[in-house]
Amino acid sequence: MQDSSPPVPLSESGCSRLSIADTARRELCSNHHACARQEEHRMRLGLILMAPSIQDQLAAARHAEARGFHSVWTTEFHNHNAFVRLTAVAATTQRVQVGTAIAYAFMRTPLLAASAAMDIDELSGGRVILGLGSGTRSMNERWYSMPFDKPPAPRMREAVELIREAIRAQKGGGLVFEGEHYKVKIPMYARPGAPRERIPIYIAGVNRGMIRAAAAVADGLIGHPVYTRKYISERVLPELEGSSCELTPYIVCSISDDVEQARREARAQIAFYYTTRLYHSILDVHGWREVGEKIAQAFRSQDFAGMAAAVPDELLDAIAITGRPEEARDQLQQWQGLTDHVLLYPPSTGADPARLRENVAAIIDTFGPHAA
Repeated sequence: MQDSSPPVPLSESGCSRLSIADTARRELCSNHHACARQEEHRMRLGLILMAPSIQDQLAAARHAEARGFHSVWTTEFHNHNAFVRLTAVAATTQRVQVGTAIAYAFMRTPLLAASAAMDIDELSGGRVILGLGSGTRSMNERWYSMPFDKPPAPRMREAVELIREAIRAQKGGGLVFEGEHYKVKIPMYARPGAPRERIPIYIAGVNRGMIRAAAAVADGLIGHPVYTRKYISERVLPELEGSSCELTPYIVCSISDDVEQARREARAQIAFYYTTRLYHSILDVHGWREVGEKIAQAFRSQDFAGMAAAVPDELLDAIAITGRPEEARDQLQQWQGLTDHVLLYPPSTGADPARLRENVAAIIDTFGPHAA
């Protein structure tokens, strides 16, 4: 979830924004005051499926669906595939939206991403959200032997444009695309059993180039787990203003009656991400650059406890939701007005599998609109 463009210039504008989809839903509810009030005050909730095993993730997806979550999302790393897991999630659920947050965009071609999204959209009955991220330079080059020698945002924009063309072309005819990064010529591209002609596409990003790419071509911007509310209001929302791109941020979330344990888990996750210097633009908004330097120094020494200890309370509270269920619900309200759709993210860095399962279940039961 990284791009290498410069940080976004500071702006005075930090106003809340609603997507076109949200506006339409609220208009549909205009004659039903109870529905309108509910829409006004309730954010749509998504769950990042971070349970230890695939079977655990499928159980969590079903649990989240039963509790009324809006969406569930799979992740990708060098040792697991977002689309394979999303296929299983789609097959085991019936109503909840299913998405990738994220699938790597440059480690596969746009046509492979498009075909995977279309297959899973057909399987799920039209519930897919395709979330794409560039990954870091080292991930592209060291893990997948893929070049990363140019700013990623222009390539991401072109990839999204090609994916949209491929999805549109499935009804019949050919597919011809001539871009700087991608060139495709397929005389016949009809696809039997074609699903929706438009599948929502979200882009993950931190810095200006990728945020602007999302505003230009995507349906949503997936906010990084180390986004703070201040960074959103001062750096992100001004770049999305005037677009129909929906901000959908990750929020690190650790729930436990042992409050200090919950906070330790969140600190470890935040410290892990801040080993990547390109994310330090978020710290700069708060004047916390020295925090990033302390984390980097501890990481170089493989001092993982020191990395977590370098995350101050102020940074932890600006990013994460931690503590007992009632405290967690209160903390979620602090994000109200900045976004209408959040992705609750159980920290997994160094997590004990049993505790990770416990936290996932606690998140679902704490926040599920239909919690028993």
